[in-house]
Amino acid sequence: MKIKLLFLSIIVTTFCSAQDISKKKIEKWTTDYSPKAIQNLREFLSIPNNGLDLSQIQNNLNWSKSTFEDLGFTVQEIISEGVPVLLAEKHIASNLPTVLFYLQIDGQPVDPSQWDQENPYQAVLKVKNEQGEWEHLDWTEKKWDKDSYIFARSASDSKGPAMALISAFQILKDNRIALKYNIKILLDFQEEVGSPTLPEMVVNKKDLLKANYLFIMDGARHLSNKPTLTFGARGIATATWRVFGPKVPLHSGQYGNYAPNPVFEAAKVIGKLKDATGKVTLEGFYDGVNISSKDQEFLNAIEEDEIATNKRLGISNRDAIGNGYQEALQYPSLNIRGIQAAWVGEQVRTIIPSELIVEIDMRLVPESDGKTLMELLIKRIQEEGYYLIDSLPTDQQRAMHPKLANFTYKLGSKPFRTPMDGPIATLLSTSMKKVFGDDFILMRTTGGSQPIAPFINTLDIPAVSIRIPNPDNNIHSPNENIRIGNYLEGIMTCLSILNTRIEGS
Repeated sequence: MKIKLLFLSIIVTTFCSAQDISKKKIEKWTTDYSPKAIQNLREFLSIPNNGLDLSQIQNNLNWSKSTFEDLGFTVQEIISEGVPVLLAEKHIASNLPTVLFYLQIDGQPVDPSQWDQENPYQAVLKVKNEQGEWEHLDWTEKKWDKDSYIFARSASDSKGPAMALISAFQILKDNRIALKYNIKILLDFQEEVGSPTLPEMVVNKKDLLKANYLFIMDGARHLSNKPTLTFGARGIATATWRVFGPKVPLHSGQYGNYAPNPVFEAAKVIGKLKDATGKVTLEGFYDGVNISSKDQEFLNAIEEDEIATNKRLGISNRDAIGNGYQEALQYPSLNIRGIQAAWVGEQVRTIIPSELIVEIDMRLVPESDGKTLMELLIKRIQEEGYYLIDSLPTDQQRAMHPKLANFTYKLGSKPFRTPMDGPIATLLSTSMKKVFGDDFILMRTTGGSQPIAPFINTLDIPAVSIRIPNPDNNIHSPNENIRIGNYLEGIMTCLSILNTRIEGS
C-alpha cells in the first residue's frame, strides 16, 4: 500500500499542474526571465536568415529544431519542392482542441552599408536621448529598460515575436505549468519570398496540420503601440515594367534633342495611375469593396489622430481612400516600390538611359482579384501606346514601335479575413484582458501580407494575428528594431494565451 501511495505521489509531482496563472505571476515571471529572453533573442538574431539561401535556411532550422526539442516538443522536418518547413507538436490530450501557431523565421536581405551598425545580424542596443537621437548602450552594463531598443535584421519581422512565444513556453516549463490545449507550431523559412512551396505543403500535409485555430506570430501593432489583434491581411501581387529606350546608353550632349529619353513617357503613365487625391484611376480597381455597418463599428472603435499620424510619417496630407487609416486598409492599393534608370549619386553620368525599370506592388483584399487588377494595369499601359513584348526588342520591333516595353507579374499571398465576433475573437480577447484590461485594439485587417490563406482554405480554420512589435520598427528597411517593452509584453501576451482555456476544453 505504501509503495502504491509513493508511486502515485511521484506521478503527481512529475506532471505539471494545470493552474490558472494570475496577472501578477505573469508579470513577475516575465520580469525574472527577461535577461535570458533578451540573450536568447540576441543569439537567434545572430543567425543570418535570407530565405533564398538554403544554407541559411538550414542553420535557422537546426537552431529552431534544437530549441523546440529542448522544450519537449516532437519535431519533424517537412520538405516541399526541396524547401523545408519545421513542425513542432506537443500533444496534451485527445479530447482537447488544437491551436496551430505560425512563425516566420526568415528576413529580408540586408545591405550592411545602409545600417548604422557594422553587422545587421549582430544585435545592437540603443536608447533615445532627450534630443531624440539614438545612443548606443553596452550590453554588458545591463542598463536597458522597456524603452530601450534592439536593432538587428528580423528583430521585429519576425524573430522577436517567435522568441516571445518560445520564451513563454520556457517560462511555463520552468514553473511546471501545464498547457490548456494541444499545440502545433509551423516554422516558415521563406515568408519574405512569398512562401512559394507552402500551399502545396499544406494540401499534402492536411491531416498532419489539422487544428481548431490558427494564431499568427507576425506583424506590428497599431500606430498607438497598444497590444493588437488583427483579424485579416491583404494579399499581394507584384510586377516589373521594363521600358526600352535606345539600344545603349547615349551621351546626352551628342544625342540630346534627338534620341527620346524613355523616362519622360513612362513618367506620364505613372503620374496618371493616381488622381490628385491619391485614388487609383484604373477603372474597376475598387469594385466589390463594401464595409458592413457591423464592421464599420469595429473600425470606428479604434481612436486615431490623423494629425499625429501624419506628423510621425512626415506627410502633410493622406491619400483620400476611405475616411481614415483603418478604412484605407480595407481597399486594394497600388504602389511604385522602385524605379531604376541609369545611374545616380557618385556614379551619375550625362546619358540618355537605354531602359527604365519600374517595380510595382498591389495589396489585395478578399473582394479583389490580383490577376484582374494586373490585367487592368496592362490594359492602361497598352492604351498609352506601349507595345508589349516578351523579351529584348529586335531591330525590327525598335523600328516599328516608338514605345516598347516588357511587363511581367506574379501573384503572391492571398488576402484573408476572419470574423471579429467569433469564438477565436472571444478566446484571444479574454487572454488580452487578463494582462492589459481594456487597453488593447482589435483591427479588421493589416496592410501587409501573410501566407495564411492556404491554411484557412485547406484546413478550414479561423486565423488571427497576435501583434507584438512597435509600429516604428523599420521592418524591411535598414535599422530594423524592436522595443524591449514590446518584446516583454509579447511574452506576457503569449503566457496568457497559452494559459487560457478554450471553450469546450
